[in-house]
Amino acid sequence: MIEIMDTITLIKANLRTKFMGRELHVLSETTSTQDIAKELAEKKTPEGTAVIAERQKAGRGRLGRSWFSPQGGLAVSIVLYPALPVLNLLPAISSLAVLNTLEKFEIKSSIKWPNDVLIGGKKVCGILIENSIDAGHLKYTILGIGLNINFDVARFPQIAEIATSMSLILGRTVPIGLVATHLFSELEDLYLRSSEVDEILEQWAGNMDTIGQRIRVSTGNEIIEGTAMSISETGNLVIQLNDGTLREILAGDVTILKK
Repeated sequence: MIEIMDTITLIKANLRTKFMGRELHVLSETTSTQDIAKELAEKKTPEGTAVIAERQKAGRGRLGRSWFSPQGGLAVSIVLYPALPVLNLLPAISSLAVLNTLEKFEIKSSIKWPNDVLIGGKKVCGILIENSIDAGHLKYTILGIGLNINFDVARFPQIAEIATSMSLILGRTVPIGLVATHLFSELEDLYLRSSEVDEILEQWAGNMDTIGQRIRVSTGNEIIEGTAMSISETGNLVIQLNDGTLREILAGDVTILKK
């Protein structure tokens, strides 16, 4: 309970946003912050409403995976009501916001398309974007962000080889509430600049490890191998296949192939 109060106190003392994180729900434990945020969105909660949990028992990741979410991480879901053109930018906006937040703590990170954030090739953050659509109209979007902050990944065999955390990089405990405050600020800034499509996509691609790499992409229906060439104007990954043709990937799981 002490950690929860510290988180709430830090956020309320430092938050300078107009709407992002202004309505805040902080829980010690829940199944998934995504589920709580969806319940709030169905009740027309204000845009920017955030749900934070110390622990998730059933955290979700992309492509139907689970998201490991022990105490010491930041698990947050944010309710948004974006215009349709902004949807394509949300992977860029969210991953850049995390990257910029890490820079506030002098941590250099990179992005693996579409929105994983890595430090030294190891995952520090996963992002999940879930939309509710009714009769062809977007009702709301839930932006879920899981950021590893204060736990030693070596204690958890399921992620020890592929993940890292802020505290492991810095060698000290990091105030979760301060990280959340920076994250809300960076998210709001980029979200309000969503009309600057070219600039945001350029920043996104410029911080992406994937570009220029030989990769394998699993789309669910097929596995594609080639070289990641660029990001399209709609945020898709452009791959040059082995026969030289170009292919745009809307969604998939990327693995960088060893040389």
